[in-house]
Amino acid sequence: ASANCALSAAEAVVKGEHAAFGLCRPPGHHAGKDYAGGYCFINNASVAANWLALGGKVALLDIDYHCGNGTQDIFYEREDVFTISIHADPDFEYPHYAGFANETGSGKGLGFHRNFPLPAKTEDAAYLQTLDEALGLIRGFAPQYLVISAGMDIYADDPLGTIRVTTNGIGEIGKRIAALGLPSVIVMEGGYNNDVLGTNVVAFLDAFK
Repeated sequence: ASANCALSAAEAVVKGEHAAFGLCRPPGHHAGKDYAGGYCFINNASVAANWLALGGKVALLDIDYHCGNGTQDIFYEREDVFTISIHADPDFEYPHYAGFANETGSGKGLGFHRNFPLPAKTEDAAYLQTLDEALGLIRGFAPQYLVISAGMDIYADDPLGTIRVTTNGIGEIGKRIAALGLPSVIVMEGGYNNDVLGTNVVAFLDAFK
């Protein structure tokens, strides 16, 4: 049902919606080609991106606190889906075996994956600087569709994270991604401060109205 939620969002975009949000539970970005992991069983965003790729190039941007290792695994040898993950450095955070900056794809996919590992206590300004670099890569790729793995565990008071992005920062992240002007499928990933999770999601989505 979670994967189908993401597919429904993708279908809405293909049918003409500028953006659609898949409120998926469980999340998906740690699930790879043939394994589950990190509370994830099926990689919802990757299912949506794979389907969208039947109609043109796709960029998949993962802003969850943790590396989207499953997404990396699924598309690592493909050139039609450009995957980018901005996340806490795997030197100190799960998953410790993937998400390093030197992992850039292989075979036909060489150069079509990028990781941006961040240090602990990264705040709004540094995060947004990294995001701008990632968005520049997406513009250069010129995809027909954008899929966003939207993890809200980058929030400053998330119990599982060490990145210090504020609610205002999350809103600015949404604005800068929306400014790409691409048909966008937004898929829920992590976020574990339940008291403010809804507030942060709305702050992010507001730019896509």
